[in-house]
Amino acid sequence: MSEIVVVKLGGTTLADQRQILVEVAAVSRKRPVVLVHGGGKRMTEWLERLGVPTSFQNGLRVTDPAALEVAAAVLRGLVNSELVAALHDAGCDAVGLSGVDGGLLIGQRLPDVGLVATVVGVRRDLLDSLLVAGQVPVVAPLARDENGVVCNVNADDAAAGLAAGLGARQLVLMTDVDGVRDGAGNKLDSITMAEAEAMIADGTIRGGMVPKVKAALSALAWQGSEAIISDGSAPNALVRSLEDPTFGTRVSAR
Repeated sequence: MSEIVVVKLGGTTLADQRQILVEVAAVSRKRPVVLVHGGGKRMTEWLERLGVPTSFQNGLRVTDPAALEVAAAVLRGLVNSELVAALHDAGCDAVGLSGVDGGLLIGQRLPDVGLVATVVGVRRDLLDSLLVAGQVPVVAPLARDENGVVCNVNADDAAAGLAAGLGARQLVLMTDVDGVRDGAGNKLDSITMAEAEAMIADGTIRGGMVPKVKAALSALAWQGSEAIISDGSAPNALVRSLEDPTFGTRVSAR
């Protein structure tokens, strides 16, 4: 297992993310970092502007060909370029790409949600070459499915797939809440895989936290790896996620 850290950004605008990007730049001088981003709210804004209907099923955006065009333009074009430029401003040598570039993410189509795939494999050599060169890959969540069709990918799923495929030491899922809560509403510092699965089954973990926890669990492919779900708007959020065991919720195999 390597010391790679995969960071999935939350936030809807560049202003939301600027402090995290400064932290990403600082961490990348000590450890290899892969940055994965979504852009769901920006996508929704553009879909509304263009009059393209949008709907969700089980937390996933139902993506038809028209919505996929918007997804590719917003995620790979607008959001990815903004983040790469901001990282360069922070003194970080960043490279933007999507899961389609070089066949980086290997996808498998999900049923009933249109052009949406889950990650089933990663072309590791492509990222290794960038990381060895001291660059930070900034990955937009798109992938080709088993038939070569470009699909949208949930960003948490993309980040987890990359973390597992790279043997990353840590996956940090930045969100807008401070972690996973128990049935009494108390924030949990840590949970095991078995505890998380039981909490999903009994409804303690529910709503939008379910796909995040499932993504965290799927990243735990290597002994000693962990996933951290934390509040990206908190001061020093990335450094605290990596170093402070009481910040956010750590998810581990046991």
